[in-house]
Amino acid sequence: MSEGNGQAKNGGGLHWVGTRSIRPDGVDKVTGRANFGADFFMPGMLTGRVLRSPHPHARIRSIDASKALALPGVKAVVTCDDMPDIPAEEAFVGEGPMNFRDLSRNCLARGKALYDGHAVAAVAATTAAIAEQALGLIEVDYEVLPHVIDVEAAMRPDAPVLHDDVFTQGVDPAPTRPSNVAKRVQTGHGDLDAGFAAADVVVERHFTTKPVHQGYIEPHACVASVSEDGQTTIWGSSQGHFMIRAYVAKLLAMDISEIRVIPAEIGGGFGGKTLVYLEPVAVLLSRKSGRPVKMVMSREEVFRATGPTSGTAIRVKIGAKKDGTITAAEAECKYQAGGFPGSQVHAAAMTGFACYSLANVRIIGWDVCVNRPRCAAYRAPGAPMAAFAIESTVDEVAEKIGIDPIDLRLKNAAKSNSQSSYGPQFREIGYIETLKAAKEHPHYKAPLGPNQGRGIASGFWFNIGGESSAAINVNEDGTAVVATGSPDIGGSRASMALMAAEVLGIDQARIRPIVADTASIGYTFLTGGSRVTFATGMAVVESAKQVVQQLRERAAKIWDIDVDAVEWKDGEARPAGSNAGRFEPLSLKDLAAMAGKTGGPIIGRSALNAQGAGPGFGTHICDVEIDRETGKVTIVRYTAVQDVGKAIHPSYVEGQIQGGVAQGIGWALNEEYIYGDDGRLQNPGFLDYRMPVASDLPMIDAVMVEVPNPAHPYGARGVGEVPIVPPMAAVANAIYRAGGVRMPDLPMSPPRLLAALDGD
Repeated sequence: MSEGNGQAKNGGGLHWVGTRSIRPDGVDKVTGRANFGADFFMPGMLTGRVLRSPHPHARIRSIDASKALALPGVKAVVTCDDMPDIPAEEAFVGEGPMNFRDLSRNCLARGKALYDGHAVAAVAATTAAIAEQALGLIEVDYEVLPHVIDVEAAMRPDAPVLHDDVFTQGVDPAPTRPSNVAKRVQTGHGDLDAGFAAADVVVERHFTTKPVHQGYIEPHACVASVSEDGQTTIWGSSQGHFMIRAYVAKLLAMDISEIRVIPAEIGGGFGGKTLVYLEPVAVLLSRKSGRPVKMVMSREEVFRATGPTSGTAIRVKIGAKKDGTITAAEAECKYQAGGFPGSQVHAAAMTGFACYSLANVRIIGWDVCVNRPRCAAYRAPGAPMAAFAIESTVDEVAEKIGIDPIDLRLKNAAKSNSQSSYGPQFREIGYIETLKAAKEHPHYKAPLGPNQGRGIASGFWFNIGGESSAAINVNEDGTAVVATGSPDIGGSRASMALMAAEVLGIDQARIRPIVADTASIGYTFLTGGSRVTFATGMAVVESAKQVVQQLRERAAKIWDIDVDAVEWKDGEARPAGSNAGRFEPLSLKDLAAMAGKTGGPIIGRSALNAQGAGPGFGTHICDVEIDRETGKVTIVRYTAVQDVGKAIHPSYVEGQIQGGVAQGIGWALNEEYIYGDDGRLQNPGFLDYRMPVASDLPMIDAVMVEVPNPAHPYGARGVGEVPIVPPMAAVANAIYRAGGVRMPDLPMSPPRLLAALDGD
C-alpha cells in the first residue's frame, strides 16, 4: 500500500482501517530527533540525585544534611519532611487502588526504609559530580531491622512486620494484630466439594514465580521547573502525563491547575511507568532551589527502586471427568506487593480461570508485603503468573485423561454469553476461534525432532475502557491535526490517524496525530490495560464525526440547501440526491479554505468514559528443544493466535503480540530478581538480569483472529496484554513433553532444568 493516493482499500468498505501505514513517529526515532525523558535541557538547570537505603528494612532515626548543604554547588536537599504527611483517611482517592499515603512514602521514606534502594533523601546541584558527592555527605542514622523477602515466609506469624497499621482486609473476623497480609480477595461460584466429588481425575500442584522487571530500555527521567508564583511545569516520560499531574498535586498538596505536564516520547513502559518516583521529588527540589531540576535514574536505580511485578506462590487444584469436562477448579494465589500493599492479586483472581466455562470455580488471593520495591503493573498485571500455574495444571489433566490439550480446552471453553469465572457474562468473544485456529495451524501438525516438545497454553485479559479526550483541528489547507491525551507506547498515533482518516475520507498522510500536554487537551486516563485504541479511538471517531457534521453544514450553507440534503462520502460533500440540486462536490480542502467565510475554524472535540471494552483471548503453541547435558532450552518455533477484534494497524498488532511473547519467554526461562541473605539485590543490571535477545528467539508467528467488538465503531479490542499471559505455561508444557519433567518453579533456567532432568 503506497501513501498519498487516498484510495487504499481494505475490504468491507474500509479505506484506511486495517492498512499498514508508515508510523508517524518513525522518522524522528530512527534519525535520533525524538525527545525522550532525558533529552530536555533548560537554562540554569540543576542535576538531581537520590540517596537510597542500603538496608532492606531499617528505622530511620535521623537525617543530617548540613554537610551536603555546605558543599559548594549544592542548591537544595529534600527529605520526607518537605512532603505533606498524608493521613491514612486520605489514602484512597478515585476509583483505583492507589494508596497515596504509601505512594508518598515510596517517593521519600518516612519513618522506615522498607527495601534495598528505598529513596531517603535527594539533592540538587550544579553538576552531576557535585550531586553525587553531596549524597555521600548526608548522614542517615539507621536502626537495622529483620527483613523478609519471600511471600510465604512473610505470611508466617513470626515474620518481621513491615507496617504496624496494616490489618488484613477481607477476612472475618477482622484481625486485631498487624501483619504483612494486607488483603484477601476471592472470586468464583458453585459448589467445589460437589465438583471435585464428581471428578474422575484430580490434579493438585504448587507453583512459584519470581519477581521480574518490565525491562524498558529508557530509565525514568524528568525535568521540573517551579516558577516564583508556584506554577509548575514537568517534562517527563511516562504512560500517563495526566497521572503525573494528579499524583504530584495530591502528594504535594497543590492545585491541579498549578501543574502542567508535557509528555516526552517513551522508551518502553509495559506498565512500569504508571507510577511516579522522581517527579514529586524534582518539583520539591526545584521549588526549594528556585531553578529547574533534571533527574534521571541509573539502570541500577531502576532495578533497585522501581516496581517489578510480583513474585508468587500459587496452589492449583483441578478435577475433570474422563470425557474432559472440568467439574471443579480452585486456586490460591499469594502475591508479593513489595514494601507497600497493592499487588495485582485481584486481577489474578479475575483472569486465572476466565478462559473456561466452569460450574464450580474459586480463586482466593492474598496481597502480601515483603521487603522489596513496591510492585508495579507489568503487562496484563497479575495474569501471567496465575496462567502459568493453571495452564500447566490443565495440561497435566489433559495428559492424565488422554485427551488432546486443545480438545480439552475446546470442551470447556468460555464462549459468548457464558458466565465468567469472576462474575460478568461474556458478550461476543473469540476464544474458541483461537483454539480452532491453533489446532488447524500447520505448526500444530508439524513433526518434532529428538529432545523436542510442543506445549499449548491459553490466556485472557479483560481489557478496560475509561476516560479519554480527543480533538481534531482542520487546517486551512485541508490537512488535520488529531490531538489526544494518550502517550503512544504501542502505535496509537498511527491507529488514531487511520480511524480519523476513515471517518473524514481523506488520505491518512494528511493527518498529523500528536500527544497533547495536560493544558491542551481534556483529561485522559493513562495508557495501560490495552485501553487506548478502544477508548481514545472512540473519542477520535466521535471528534471526526463532529468535523464531518460541520463540513456538511458548511456545504449546505454554500449551496443554500438543508443540511440533511448533504452527504459526506470519500472526503467530499455531495448533494444527497437529485432532489437536493446539482452542485459540484466540495472536498474537505475546499471547505477548509472557505472556513473563515462560512463560520470560522472547523474543530471537533470529544470527551467520554468508554464502556464495553471487549475481553481478549489468545492460544499459543511453543516448540522447544532441550539440551540434556546443560539444561539449556531453545525455543524452536512459536505461534501466537489471538482474537484482536479488528486490527486497526495490523503491523502494530503483530508487534504487540510478538513483543508479549518475547517478554513471556524471558520470564519463563531466565529472568528473576536475585537477593542475597542480606536482603540486597544482587543483579541490578542487564548483564546479570538475563533478558532474551534476538538470538534467543525464533521468528514468532502472530496469527490474528478477528471477532469484532460491537462496542467499538470498527470492532477493536485491546491486544497488548494478552500476549504475555500464555508463554510461561506454553514453554513449561513444551519442556515437559520434551524432557518428561514438570517445572513448577520459575525461571526454568539451565541449572534448575538440569537438576530436574538428573532427578535432584
